[in-house]
Amino acid sequence: MTPASKTLTRFLIEDQRRFNNATGGFTALLNDIRLACKRIANLIGKGKLAGALGSAGSLNVQGETQMKLDVMANEVFIHTNEWGGQLAGMLSEEMDTPYRIPAEYPRGKYLLLFDPLDGSSNIDVNVAVGSIFSVLRCPEGVSEPSAGDFLQPGAAQVCAGYAIYGPSTMLVLTTGRGVNGFTLDREIGEFMLTHPDLRIPEDTTEFAINASNARYWEPAVKRYVNECLAGKSGPRGCDFNMRWIASLVAETHRILMRGGVFMYPRDRKDLEKPGRLRLLYEANPIGFLVEQAGGRASTGHQPILGVTPESLHERIGFVFGARMEVERIERYHRDYNEFEYEAPLFGTRGLFRNHA
Repeated sequence: MTPASKTLTRFLIEDQRRFNNATGGFTALLNDIRLACKRIANLIGKGKLAGALGSAGSLNVQGETQMKLDVMANEVFIHTNEWGGQLAGMLSEEMDTPYRIPAEYPRGKYLLLFDPLDGSSNIDVNVAVGSIFSVLRCPEGVSEPSAGDFLQPGAAQVCAGYAIYGPSTMLVLTTGRGVNGFTLDREIGEFMLTHPDLRIPEDTTEFAINASNARYWEPAVKRYVNECLAGKSGPRGCDFNMRWIASLVAETHRILMRGGVFMYPRDRKDLEKPGRLRLLYEANPIGFLVEQAGGRASTGHQPILGVTPESLHERIGFVFGARMEVERIERYHRDYNEFEYEAPLFGTRGLFRNHA
């Protein structure tokens, strides 16, 4: 059988058969997640036709404006996954506190954490967006999980993945044994294995960062970006390309497909926030995928999967992608982050230069 003829359901069942004590609950959970992503893909595909564009006129727990599709995608994830008996609880970007499984449904042994619609600010301009999910084990003997039960480091994840809703819809996931990509065949309504064993190249000449925050960057980040911008005449000896989509899923997908490095580092814009992206349902699942694909995921200072969460919606700096580039950025944070980095070679590049 060729990879492109294997459905996601068959892939999951064959993986389940590797474990003699498997009950099928985990496979059922992933099938429910798959169904939620198909439903969201259908909503997004209709766009204005479904009345799904524009603001919902409300704010989420982080104080961010919710788009109509944020709310709709959140409801899809909840109602597709709450009844199956595999979950003890859920946590979403769009909910202040964990979601309690209704009393009429059985409880399971897993926790589902998700960002139902990442990059939703791009919806109205028809740019690729996605859903991110993470699966944790609920602590033994707990049927009504509290907030503290969700505060597990990324290394404890049993599964992570994302769906990307672009020209084609793909579901990319890991269960801790590599990363595989599945493309939705709309004619038969199935995700088919099209990208087996995805690997991130160790080297790259492409990086992604929001350059509008340059004045707030730490010295280590300025040093790294300036070296990339210097091109062939600079210390890196090659030309780099810069990308920025403002969709974490789209950035991740590009890096998994062709390499690169992504940076949304801690900066000085708001000293009360150690970063922009959320640890539990953005950085941790993406970090798990990246590490399983041979890349590296970091805060810029330490591995992201080793961070112990302190709150449900905790934010953190996030750097991931080509292993050698992320290790270089970590080294710059160790060795060059105590002073402003200025090199005459880059003095003519006004975009990232500090002005007195």
